[in-house]
This record gives sequence, C-alpha cells and structure tokens, in this order.
Amino acid sequence: MHAPAPPPRPLERILLDQGILSEDQWRIAQIEAARTKQPADRLLVALGFVSEATLCDALAESLGRPGVELREAVVDPAALRLVPKALAARHRLLPLDLDRRSGRLTVAAADADDLIAFDRLRAALPERLELDVRLAAASEIERAIDRHYGRELSIDGILREMATGEADPQAAPDGGRGQPAVRLVDAILVDAVKREASDVHFEPEAGFLRIRYRIDGLLVQVRALHASCWPAVAVRLKVVAGMDIAESRAAQDGRFGLTVGGRPIDFRASVHPTIHGESVVLRILDRQKGIVPLAGLGLADDRLAELRRMIARPEGLILVTGPTGSGKTTTLYSLLNHLRGETVNVMTLEDPVEYPMAQIRQTSVGEAARLDFADGVRSILRQDPDVILVGEIRDADTAGMALRAALTGHLVFATLHANSAAGAVPRLVDIGLPPDLLAGNVVGIVAQRLLRRLCPRCKAPEAVDDDARRRLDLAPDAAPPTIFRAAGCAACDFRGYRGRLAIMEILRVDADIDEMIARRAGSRELQRRARQAGGRTLADDGRRRVLDGSTSLAELARVVDLDVDKDAEARP
Repeated sequence: MHAPAPPPRPLERILLDQGILSEDQWRIAQIEAARTKQPADRLLVALGFVSEATLCDALAESLGRPGVELREAVVDPAALRLVPKALAARHRLLPLDLDRRSGRLTVAAADADDLIAFDRLRAALPERLELDVRLAAASEIERAIDRHYGRELSIDGILREMATGEADPQAAPDGGRGQPAVRLVDAILVDAVKREASDVHFEPEAGFLRIRYRIDGLLVQVRALHASCWPAVAVRLKVVAGMDIAESRAAQDGRFGLTVGGRPIDFRASVHPTIHGESVVLRILDRQKGIVPLAGLGLADDRLAELRRMIARPEGLILVTGPTGSGKTTTLYSLLNHLRGETVNVMTLEDPVEYPMAQIRQTSVGEAARLDFADGVRSILRQDPDVILVGEIRDADTAGMALRAALTGHLVFATLHANSAAGAVPRLVDIGLPPDLLAGNVVGIVAQRLLRRLCPRCKAPEAVDDDARRRLDLAPDAAPPTIFRAAGCAACDFRGYRGRLAIMEILRVDADIDEMIARRAGSRELQRRARQAGGRTLADDGRRRVLDGSTSLAELARVVDLDVDKDAEARP
C-alpha cells in the first residue's frame, strides 16, 4: 500500500528552509501586504528579497504544479495560432504546445489560480481542449510573448524569409533568437519531437541539404533544403551544442537541452565531416519516455516473473544484449528504476548519461571524462555499491572488472553486443573471460529487439496462408488466427505503424546451464537447453505479439529471421 503524498508546504516555508528568505524579510513582506492589500509573494519580488524566477520555482513546488523555463523554451506554432496575442498579453499566458491526439493544450501562466483567465482562454479556443498549465515568471512570459508573436515560426515561412533575405526587425533585442536560422532550427526540433522521432539527420549533398527523422526505427526524409541554408543552420547547431564553430574538418560531439511542449528535452549532437560538408545527427532524449515501469515492458506474465526473480538476486551478472537501437538502455533503466530506493546504493557508468535519475549515482565515461569503463568499475567498488550498471562491455578489461564486481557480492548489469541470449556466453569467452569463472556468476541474459507497433486506428485483418502458418509455427490442423497488417491513416502519417514495442528472450542461468558454460558449450546447445526448460526465443515472443494484434508478421520478419529460428530448432 502506497504511503499518502506529503501535504504541500507553504511558499514562505519553502523559501525559509532553502535559506533564500530570512524571517525578518518575510515579516516585512507581511506588513507591506497588510498595508497595501497586495499578495505577500509579489511584494517579495518588489522589495528585492527574491528574484522572480526563484519565486516561480518555489510557487510551483508549493502548488504541486510543474514549472517551465521560458528562456530556452521552443514554442509550437500550431499552439501559438490558437491564442490571440491580446488575450495572451492581458492575462500573461503563453501557449507552448498543442497535442491534438490527446486533445491537450500546454500553456505557461504566471498565476495558476486565475480562473477568469482560463475561462476566457477556453472561450477563445476554436475547439474543446484540456489545459495543461505550467508556471512561469510573469516577466519571462511577457518577453516570450513579444519574442514569438508576430514572427514567422513555420518551416515554410522561415525558408521564404531566408530566401528573400528580409531581416527581422525584432532580432536584436532577444540576443539573436529572432534570426531565421535560429527559428528554423527551433521549428525543426519541435516538429521532430511532436512526430516522436528518436534522431534528426542533417545530411548535406552536392546541391541541397537532406533532413531525415528516425521514426520507429526507420529513417524518413522530411525536408530537402537549398544548400545555401546549411552554413547558418550548422553554425546554430554547433553553438547550442557547445562545439567549436571554426573547426569543420574534425568530428565533434556535444549536447544541449531545450523545453519543447512544456517539458525538458535533451539533445545529443554529433558532427562528422563529409565531402559535401559537415553531417550533423541529433539524438533526441525525452526524459518522460526514457524510464518505463517494469510492467510496461510488454512481457508475458511468466517472463516478467522470471525477470523479477533474476533481479531479486543479491549478486551476480545480468546481461542485456542486442544491436544498437534495440532498446537496451530503456530496459536497463526500467530495471534500475525498479530497484532504486533509500536502502540501496545504485551506481552507473554510462557513455554518456542519457536520462538523469534520482537516488542513483550516475557517471559519464569517455575521453572527455578521462575515465573508461574498467577504471570506473575499480573506482565504484570503493563507493560501497549494492547495484552497478556498466553501460557496455567492450573489451577484456571491462568484462573482467564487471565479473570481479559480481564475484565480490554485487549485482551487476551490463550490455553486450550479441545476436541472442545464448550467444552472449561464447562472446564473453571470446573477449577473454574464463568459462569456469562465468559459471555460477552469470544470473541471466536478456536479448531484445524493437518492433513497430501497428496503428490501432487503421490496422486491417490479413489472410493467413501456408507461408504465414509456417512462420507463425502453427499446427496444420489449427484454426487460422486473426492477424493484422499495416494500412495507413492520418493518425500515423500513413505509415501504418505508431510507436514501438520490445520482444525479449530471457535466459535464466540454472545449475545445468552453469555446467554447460563451464565445459564451453556452444550457443545452439545452450539455446536448446533453455527451450527444454520452457524458455522462448525472440521469434517466439515476436509470434506472440503478432497473434495478439500488436504488430504484423511482415514487421516481425523484417527484424527476426524466422526461418533461421526454425532451422536451428530442427538441428540436433
């Protein structure tokens, strides 16, 4: 049973406890409030006791509402068009994001309790929308209204402005955020986040710039811009990512954060020189989507119970395998999120840290940090950890230190590149770990892939022919199941898929498998033993998701070779 949430603290108590305000200053504000009939919190700013931004943060904590930092916020043009500037300025409201799928409009407000303002806003909206209110400083809202209203924020409009060379008369006061290249980058990033892209590719060609999004694991071209746009856009991307704008012949990495749709989004940037100019790829890291509850991974009940038993062990090595982009990090964060708490010391080594998490000590490794995985594990072992995450096992030193941590009474999670759960064991032996040490210290191995999820609005039934029966491993006399194929509609941008799901193969290492590892058994022999004990392969889990209507057989065949799976099962 969950403990009740603590009651919200008064605003003055928050400011006093944090040392921002003194008792004398609060007493003065109360006296002035009684004399002038004005709210005491506003007088704190007028008297110079606290800044407006500090007051806004404390007020958000007191009311239990999220705040938003507007100086780095990127505004959705569709949301801006819904609210007239006069209404926004009068009530100090700024529309931030419009999500038509959920029927929600996110707005920043200086006063979350101004019911008159929100009633007038609802009356002005052309459609019924739920309001998601975020608190922001009044002066920041006023500056943001001046910055965004009256400017062209759509991609097509900005490109026309860049083509004509017309200067924006409002560009100077806001430190350059009115420049067309800046607004073009902002508009592209808003569009990518709203379309749930995981990466944005800026790829210069001989005469044009190609822009592609990676949506649900596949690249989709969304724009082709004239080559003349690229220099200014490239400089803007390098500036916000903290890179050297004068360097154009060497690879560079960076990162930055923006507020998109009222929530913080992190971007990891990579610049690589090509024959036509610098190619830039942005990885989009949405903190709200990065941590999935353990039950939200989509595992069958028995597989979820198996995974829970594995991570309940006090020590040992648990591996998550799969190619790049298969969701390994999301799965590991779900496991750590399940284990973290006040009684457990969880420490991680990542390259880089993608999603900051409370109650977990996270460390970035790499050349910039002058720390590699092996040295990081050595250091962490002196920090009294209970659970350790090693971002990736790449070499014998890292593998040896991870195994040493498991041997000395720690629960260690790590990722490894292998094609299957059973294939991870020979991979560790190839790296240089002795099989007799692996035996008894590997708790379990998870292999996973990501499949595109069928759009629930437009998926259509598909006939089950003989080939489909064979791939689905159906008995010849079994009744044909109902499966679905991708169709396409406006809700999924006519792709037929929206979102992704994970399929997993879980190998829990028992005494028999330990004995097989010690005598250097191959991956096929290990997999056969796991299936005899009730284990399922990636293909088996994928078939389950096809039969429950979550994905299509064509999508499963794209990711998993179903014929190889059947051949391996048939071999002695």
